[in-house]
Amino acid sequence: SYFRRDLAQWRAPPALAAMAPFQNLLVEKHAGGLDILTLNRPQRMNAISMQMCQELTDYFAGLRDDYRTRVVIMRGAGKGFCAGLDLLQQSDLTPKDAKAAAEVDPSENEVSKTLKGQRQLVEMFRKMRAAPQPIIAMVHGAATGAGFGLMLAADIRLVTPQAKMNVAMFKMGTTGGDMSISYFLPRLCGNSVASELMLTGRFIHGERAVQTRLASELYASVEEMEKGARKLAEEMLAGEDNGLRLTKECLNLAIDAPSFEAAIALEDRQQVLMVVGGDWKRRIGNFGGKKQSKL
Repeated sequence: SYFRRDLAQWRAPPALAAMAPFQNLLVEKHAGGLDILTLNRPQRMNAISMQMCQELTDYFAGLRDDYRTRVVIMRGAGKGFCAGLDLLQQSDLTPKDAKAAAEVDPSENEVSKTLKGQRQLVEMFRKMRAAPQPIIAMVHGAATGAGFGLMLAADIRLVTPQAKMNVAMFKMGTTGGDMSISYFLPRLCGNSVASELMLTGRFIHGERAVQTRLASELYASVEEMEKGARKLAEEMLAGEDNGLRLTKECLNLAIDAPSFEAAIALEDRQQVLMVVGGDWKRRIGNFGGKKQSKL
């Protein structure tokens, strides 16, 4: 099919990893360690091209050892968040890079070529989830297919009433299990709603997304949502640097912990690290002083 032929070409050359500044992303650095990441292909509803996929992978990979960035707000430029993969794209690679991306091993068959393309795509989700910084997704307009996957892979999701999400790949002749959706969706909203969305490709809008726990908060407008996102970020940034990172790590590991005891053991180790090596004593002292002054 056209989809499978196109997917087999989704292998960006290594040279793209060094490209800066990004061509399809805007990264704004703010005081205190806040990044605002904007998907910036509004003319294509921020659909993910080959180059944009690589840029997202590079950005998220860079966060792992970036101790200056502490919180990320992710949003889409223009009328929507992200309309999934740009399967009708004209390649945005240079001729040289496009040639390198298209080169294949003669011994590869169609399945192995397509699998390489698929793994190139999902690598951005792996890097996103490995990032130690909390990621807040601001979703307005369409978040479909891979765009829905990006939304679900964030730590906190905010929406407007006009937000609309769906598992678009099911309606395109492939399975609904794609772009990390089968992992996140049932964990967030339960098996029944996940089955409904994945087995039909039907849309879910902002209000119901909050009702089904896909999102934390519904805002009347994009402007109000941005204020809410910044307030959340400010509260996070008030925490201790390592406490922020370790709390996200603890939550992600505890969700899939094999037992209650395993989760408690992880908590115990992280608390000892923070009490012995963190900012705990100073903060406790400040808290005690404030409490006494109020009394």
